[in-house]
Amino acid sequence: MDILLKQGALDVFTQSVMMKKSRPGILLTVICPVDKIDICEEIIFRETTTLGIRQSIEKRSILEREIKIVNTKYGEVRIKIATKGKGDNKTIINVHPEYEDCSAIALKFNQPLTTIQKIALESFYSIS
Repeated sequence: MDILLKQGALDVFTQSVMMKKSRPGILLTVICPVDKIDICEEIIFRETTTLGIRQSIEKRSILEREIKIVNTKYGEVRIKIATKGKGDNKTIINVHPEYEDCSAIALKFNQPLTTIQKIALESFYSIS
């Protein structure tokens, strides 16, 4: 998974599945840009036991994103702000604290991850 992500995959995940003849298996899903298909296929063939890969091209809709930094009593947290529209018609669709920042702070201060995420969001909304 790490190799695929380092080579340009946008996301990689696995699911337990039941294969033919009731054998347990693992479904590997790799989401990547079209220009990364060949390198991702090469990695999958090299690093797994698969003999074949199914692929499909999907349409992707994405929101514009910006990052703001908020200060909390535990330190700085990056906040991802997803928006739609342009200029004065820009609407905030989603606001979420950066997982890595919150996770590191939670570990450092021995606090629940959800507590740190809540504090980061409260800090964001108090300055917005």
